[in-house]
Amino acid sequence: MTEYFSAALELAVFLPGMLLAYLPMKQYLRMPPAKLAAVTIPLTLFLCLTGSAASCFFHIGILWFFPLIAVIMGSFYIHTLKITRWKSVSVFLAVCGTFSCMGSAAIGISGETIPPFPLRTAALWFLMCCALATAAWYPATHAARHLLEDNAFASTWYVFWILPILFIGLNLFIMPRNPGILEQGRLRLLYILFSFVFLVLLLLSYLLFYLMASSLNRNDHLRLENQFLSMQQARYASLHNAIEQTRQARHDMRHHFHILQGFAAQGKWENLTAYLDEAQGSIPDMELGLCRNTAVDSVAGYFAALYREHGIPLTFELDLPPALPVPETDLCSVLSNLLENAMEAGLKTAPERRQVKASARLHSGHMVLLSVENTYDEKVREKDGVLLSSKRQGEGIGLQAVQHTAEKNGGYCRFHYEQGVFCVNVILRGMK
Repeated sequence: MTEYFSAALELAVFLPGMLLAYLPMKQYLRMPPAKLAAVTIPLTLFLCLTGSAASCFFHIGILWFFPLIAVIMGSFYIHTLKITRWKSVSVFLAVCGTFSCMGSAAIGISGETIPPFPLRTAALWFLMCCALATAAWYPATHAARHLLEDNAFASTWYVFWILPILFIGLNLFIMPRNPGILEQGRLRLLYILFSFVFLVLLLLSYLLFYLMASSLNRNDHLRLENQFLSMQQARYASLHNAIEQTRQARHDMRHHFHILQGFAAQGKWENLTAYLDEAQGSIPDMELGLCRNTAVDSVAGYFAALYREHGIPLTFELDLPPALPVPETDLCSVLSNLLENAMEAGLKTAPERRQVKASARLHSGHMVLLSVENTYDEKVREKDGVLLSSKRQGEGIGLQAVQHTAEKNGGYCRFHYEQGVFCVNVILRGMK
């Protein structure tokens, strides 16, 4: 019976492990926290008790059940989150790597080398994991959550998982195989030392990853700000050019009237008509203001000129005030991504079918409703409700960034397509 409880307590480290893994994921949960806890805790206890019973009944080493339960709980964890697989897998493995170091330290402190470990070793490991989860509560709910919110360093998540896997392998490698080997005082101290050194190195690696990612995030924000500044400069130049053309047209207007009066007095109606057509062509057709909000107007003006160069009709209905309830960088980033995607689709569409419409308005004083609609000819690639990129393998980065920006403050992003028309509707929510 003692062996059964000891094995169950060893497997019970998945309880604080799942808690720690869910701490930075509050806004990505697919179900309310209370409902998730009501499902996760019984499932974890069932797997722990079942694994312990199977280990005792079939005389199978309890260590063999750790990978099996980790796969089950990892799959459950991934499917309960609305976040990319790379991030969810990396977070889950990060917790597993940390807890494996704690397990090696508990083995060294107790001096037991061969599983099933006595009850005191299992209890020590479980308590150490609970203490670590408690100590990591604030970093997990602040630093780690901030890390998950930003997409500037999305590519770094593709390699992060290697780090905890490496440390899990190192802890398995140094685990003593011969019974009683840790009874020698010097070896036992070395084993404890190596276990804590691995734990410190792993935590330092997480800290370095966070600092590196934060630096990349700052650089990406600076890049976005520089991009918007460039758009504002281009918009200012185009507005200045339009104002000069309008001023010149107004200056020339009285001369045009004198000539028109002369044609009319002489009855030269064909010449009058031809001159009117020529004069009308010299009148600037550039809109001076697309939106009252300066930042949005800069983005809209930049893309209006770009669309005009590529021969893609673009219509704006931007009814936004100068002051917005949402960050202007978020709104401009979303609008830029959507207009860029629409332009890429327009370039691959037959010229006679090209059409893009963009609209934005304020709703209830704290929400911005944004919609971009465009025609398309190519086949839309979609898998499990996720749009795939037309330029590379995997998910579309642009729409993924738009969806993340929309959902991080409780908004949403929805897309639908039918009969050659693709439409994206975005709600950005600000403070009431």
